[in-house]
Amino acid sequence: MSPTEILAKLIAFDSVSSRSNLSVIDWIADYLRGHGIKAEIVKAPDGQPKANLWASIGPDRDGGIVLSGHTDVVPVEGQPWSSDPFTLKDGGDRWFGRGTSDMKGFIALCLALVPEMKQRALKTPLHFAFSYDEEIGCLGAPNLIAEIGKRFRKPRVAIIGEPTELKLGTRHKGCYSFTTTVTGKDGHSSQPERGLNAILAAAEIATELGKIYDRLRHDGPFDKSFDPPHSTINLGRINGGTAVNIIARSCSIEWDFRGVPGTKPDAVLDALRRFVDQDLLPRLKAVAPEATVVTTDRVAVPPLIEEHDGAAETLMRLLTGQNDSFGMSFATEAGQFQSAGLSAIVCGPGSIRQAHQPDEFIMKDQLAAGEALLRRVIDWAVTN
Repeated sequence: MSPTEILAKLIAFDSVSSRSNLSVIDWIADYLRGHGIKAEIVKAPDGQPKANLWASIGPDRDGGIVLSGHTDVVPVEGQPWSSDPFTLKDGGDRWFGRGTSDMKGFIALCLALVPEMKQRALKTPLHFAFSYDEEIGCLGAPNLIAEIGKRFRKPRVAIIGEPTELKLGTRHKGCYSFTTTVTGKDGHSSQPERGLNAILAAAEIATELGKIYDRLRHDGPFDKSFDPPHSTINLGRINGGTAVNIIARSCSIEWDFRGVPGTKPDAVLDALRRFVDQDLLPRLKAVAPEATVVTTDRVAVPPLIEEHDGAAETLMRLLTGQNDSFGMSFATEAGQFQSAGLSAIVCGPGSIRQAHQPDEFIMKDQLAAGEALLRRVIDWAVTN
């Protein structure tokens, strides 16, 4: 099958993160088995109908190269698509469809080159690592990575094929998300003073997080390789109340912190905790002794730390001829592979500017260039 034929198959699977990815994983597994390659399935440990896939081609030894991609995509609801997002559409110089750029295009290239990988006498093994739930916090990859060195041979290098227009992404911010929940006291809306409105209290927390973010923008730390060049805070979702005539008893804010490499969310959490413990909560408890403010972890994705002259960067500079690299503000699974001891880099076809957009597309020349780059990876694996 050609890359385009495989891409059409992959796009047809509605593998939005809120749904199961088993159908696309099963199709990939069957495809690989049809080429005589064993596909190892690592199911979600919490019983969800989701799974990762691992497959190896070449000699049974350590020191190989991982080609990594996620099989889930973001939702399409509410976006003004001009065609069916789950049908690959020919747009002349580009292909339209959900996941074309982020990142089923890369997976399609890997699978299309399986016959060549099988035919060549590889000295260095090549591994596929295809995950679930990357789009909602890189939740699936850790379950797969945990099997490296146990169930699977340990590679040396991980190439994460996120859309970088085939440029070398050597560093990215960490991504940490939290839920802060306020519990107040409900009552009739005609007597607000007899209750404690959790929405109003949550609004104060939202304002305080905005002040903390202002300090990050002003005081740093800074890293000019990123856009923006500082850590960020985003309030993504707020949910509270029961009805317009009831004093809101509960309200929660979902927010995230994206830190430049070398920073952790501790300083932000400590600043928020000081505001809550020393200012907000005493005022709340004076009205309703049962009032609480609780912040819980949701997601923690480690940053990708640049490895100057590391194995992954050295290899990709050799194969691409590029001397420059860049920092990514978006998070990937690369930091998770790096934390497990692999040298990691992000490099794949397509543009991140198309990711998560209506009428997402990948340029056909990007697919062709990505195919050529993977062939150079195969050539290197034959001789090294």
